[in-house]
Amino acid sequence: MFRHIISVTSDDIDFLGHASNITYVRWVQDVAMAHSAAVGLDVDAYRRLGAFFIIRRHEIDYLRPALRGDALEVRTWVDSVMAAKCERRTEIVNSETSTVVARATTLWGYVDAVTGRPTRIPDEVRVAFAVPPRARKASQPEVP
Repeated sequence: MFRHIISVTSDDIDFLGHASNITYVRWVQDVAMAHSAAVGLDVDAYRRLGAFFIIRRHEIDYLRPALRGDALEVRTWVDSVMAAKCERRTEIVNSETSTVVARATTLWGYVDAVTGRPTRIPDEVRVAFAVPPRARKASQPEVP
């Protein structure tokens, strides 16, 4: 699990006085990118691999409001990996009260940088996120 500490700023607040829905989406994306960079997969690494992750779907459950000045711990982990997509979970927790503010599930697609078409997630990426490499049958060749 990767953890990232943030503080709710005035720019995060909507007209109701709490963090806006758009802000939560940004936090979910930002923590995923920080986690990726922390395991050695920054933008340059994805360029070298010739493929990158794109968001296919977000699902966010807003459980409690996040208010200006709140310190939040944003936790994320890769929950499951398929051939060309993965599911990442995120929890946003109020650091002072330990209350879960929101939970998110994001479906990320892995796409070729040139064609934009889905491509198989390489073992190098799986291992970086502590996901076992794909099991191959003895007759199945390794796909580059």
